[in-house]
Amino acid sequence: AQAAELLRPLAQPGESLLDVGCGTGYFYHSLRKRRIPLEYFGVDATAAFIDIGRAALPELSPERLAVGRIEDLDGSADYVLCMNVLSNLDNFHRPLERLLKIARKALILRESVKGGAEYRYVTDRYLASAEPLKVYVNAYDRREMTEFIRSYDYDVSEVVDHRTGGAPEMVIDYPHYWTFFVATRIDGI
Repeated sequence: AQAAELLRPLAQPGESLLDVGCGTGYFYHSLRKRRIPLEYFGVDATAAFIDIGRAALPELSPERLAVGRIEDLDGSADYVLCMNVLSNLDNFHRPLERLLKIARKALILRESVKGGAEYRYVTDRYLASAEPLKVYVNAYDRREMTEFIRSYDYDVSEVVDHRTGGAPEMVIDYPHYWTFFVATRIDGI
């Protein structure tokens, strides 16, 4: 809901949104519920999620929900949304660079950030698997992320996550410091 409200003042009819790490495409409902007039496209690396989304959202043509990884993305969209994805990768620089290059107007990002980075590669005891699966649980340095975004000619502001109120949230037994970033292109392309 908060991501949709952050997009509302930016969105114009006919513009596009790329939801990176879209899961089943559920964010599409947030846009429609609020009558935010963006053409929705979603991409996720998990094919099973995309299959569920295509079945649940028949009003979206199949090419509007696609299987893909951030590093394979090409092209552009007026707006890019990415929530809770980069914190689960080994590092944020290359994927965030890709997202910043794709966004023609703005990027809405929600990630775990705080003063000073914490990198963890841990066993996720909550995943059902015969073999233990390890995952990244990173909290990136707030200043480093902000400066990185600015280096690509964006104005950036931080917004307190309403759901957590800025307090750490325990996810798979590790703290996450959810923060929204609203990055708008300075050149207004």
